[in-house]
Amino acid sequence: MSEPLRIGVLGAARISGSAIVEPAHATGDRLVAVAARDPQRAADFAAEHGVERVVASYADVLADPEVEIVYNPLANSLHGPWNLAAVRAGKHVLSEKPFAGNAEEARLVRDAAADAGVTVLEGFHYVHHPVMRRLLELVSSGELGALRRVESRFTMPAPPDDDPRWRWELAGGALMDLGCYALHCQRMLVGEPRVVAATGEERAGHPGIDERITAQLAFAGGVTGEAHCDMAADDWCITCRVVGDRGEATAMNVVLPQRDDRIVVTTADGERTEHLGTRSTYLYQLEAVRAHLHDGAPFPLDVDDAVATAELIDAVYRAAGFSPRPSATPGSPDGEGNMARR
Repeated sequence: MSEPLRIGVLGAARISGSAIVEPAHATGDRLVAVAARDPQRAADFAAEHGVERVVASYADVLADPEVEIVYNPLANSLHGPWNLAAVRAGKHVLSEKPFAGNAEEARLVRDAAADAGVTVLEGFHYVHHPVMRRLLELVSSGELGALRRVESRFTMPAPPDDDPRWRWELAGGALMDLGCYALHCQRMLVGEPRVVAATGEERAGHPGIDERITAQLAFAGGVTGEAHCDMAADDWCITCRVVGDRGEATAMNVVLPQRDDRIVVTTADGERTEHLGTRSTYLYQLEAVRAHLHDGAPFPLDVDDAVATAELIDAVYRAAGFSPRPSATPGSPDGEGNMARR
């Protein structure tokens, strides 16, 4: 077994518990350092989660010689700036999605990572789980026939109106929080699309912030796609449906199969339900990150993938009549996200 990863954590965001803390405890990887804007929150986080030490600032996490990889779960607007700062400090990065506020920021991080010779990964954790691997296999095996259409639908009840996900300056919006997954799984299954059209609705009282967006996509070979996200829906829905000319398959919770691991397959032979296991997607992800960094194992995503997703998000925003999210204010990045994410 390879040596433990040595992880530095930016902020005390709630997503960190399920996304990095629990997996690290399970795998034996080390949580070396954490910093937060509020020192007491950082101290509480460290005490609760077994982080080895609290440091004074995000910059101190990046400067810590024991930190090998930086986990960035900050607010969306701070992904690009702090990913860039970590790269320039010579650290590998595991960034929560979305990778950056917009494609321009994503390209800056990509180019800096190439110059620094470090690895930067966007945390689309679902790609490592057997549910997504099985969906890919069903598409490639021919059992469903020639692929014709992909539909991804991501909805959730509305967060409180003062939630950071509704704030323009923090790069909020349904497409950033949910739609990035809806678009990414389409890219994983089919390839790079062209945005044919998109429609959306603005969140009341939040100019420029999308409450819901639906994008129509076109892929090579005549395959079509629809990616829908709604951050003010009646209930949760995180499905991905692939339709071929001889059958179809639907992953009932493609991003968090630990909650629902079913894939329902329908062909001329009838309908069947496959269960692929409820082991955490985040645990699979951390194991894959360590195997990649320490053992040279292949990893399904790279920084070019993150840039391609950011470019697609920007294109959908423009097609729906919204502006892409703003770039971070020049100068030293600051701030902390504490989003109640999935």
